[in-house]
Amino acid sequence: MNRSRLAALLLVVVLFSGCAAPTGSPGPQPAAQPAKPPKKAVFMAGYKPQANLPFVGVYVAQEKGFFKEQNLEVEILHSAGQGEHLKLLLAGHVQFTTANAESVLKQIADADAPISAIALIGQKSEQAYAVLADSGINSPKDWEGRTVGYKVYPSPEYLAILKAAGVDRSKIKEVSVGFDPRILLERKVDVYPLFISNEPYLLRKFGADIRLFDAAQYGVPTLGLTYIVKRDLIKEDPDLIERFLKAALKGLYYAFDNEAEAVDIVMKYAPREDRDHMAYMLRTEKERALTELTRARGLGWMTYEQWRALHDMLVEFKGISKPIDVNLAFTDEFLRRIYDGQGRLRWP
Repeated sequence: MNRSRLAALLLVVVLFSGCAAPTGSPGPQPAAQPAKPPKKAVFMAGYKPQANLPFVGVYVAQEKGFFKEQNLEVEILHSAGQGEHLKLLLAGHVQFTTANAESVLKQIADADAPISAIALIGQKSEQAYAVLADSGINSPKDWEGRTVGYKVYPSPEYLAILKAAGVDRSKIKEVSVGFDPRILLERKVDVYPLFISNEPYLLRKFGADIRLFDAAQYGVPTLGLTYIVKRDLIKEDPDLIERFLKAALKGLYYAFDNEAEAVDIVMKYAPREDRDHMAYMLRTEKERALTELTRARGLGWMTYEQWRALHDMLVEFKGISKPIDVNLAFTDEFLRRIYDGQGRLRWP
């Protein structure tokens, strides 16, 4: 090969190598993965907009972006009454709603409803009995010879109080009353049944000095409001339940630490309500949600023993039509997933 041809060949090699990509340079980058679309869910509160704790947790989770952080898109509705929330849950139009623990057991026993509680927010019942402070009634035993009101029927809690306090029911006049607590101020009844986070505020606003009787004071097992789902959802989409519950409970923790702001949020959903009344409701229900159990394990925690005690009380006083397998009424599966064992919420 002569020198001119060799020089030309070397020049071609140099030029070609100069055009090649340098060793170690990155190749084409894969396209970024698109964000997963949010899961959608419908929550229907079991009553009108107000500061019941399960409602507050959802309101706050929505307004503070906790649902969004869990990649959820939650529609918030409110029951119009007549059990609408339970009907829509069973029909599959609603994924999450609220009910008190007694109602959960009753629905399962009486109607074989396929529902389960996923968190117990109210560690005690929301029901109580009020008397005027000047009535001379200082204990349930003093109800003898008096007129005691009931809303729909004498409740199992009421009957359990009578038994626990050794009250002779035959000496009591029991009458059906409505939902206006002023009947107590008018002294048409001596003992008025109420919701402890609601009517006491109204009675005191009317100027009444009252005394309250709570079944839990007399060793009666009671439980309050829960979040519930259809059992099918537990099998079909446990991830949705876990994310919803985690966000709602984070909303409750936030509300407990920021009560004034939480009431502001409630008022966005319930603009016609009395702000001070909503603050009273939140504060009162907060007290009943915080127990030795929930401080140790986390808000919403519940045990078989709690549910079994309530179940047995309802069976004894005919609050449900027949005994049931208590394990059908609740599951702590999701609470165990979202708490770290020390009562701290895992996030996100």
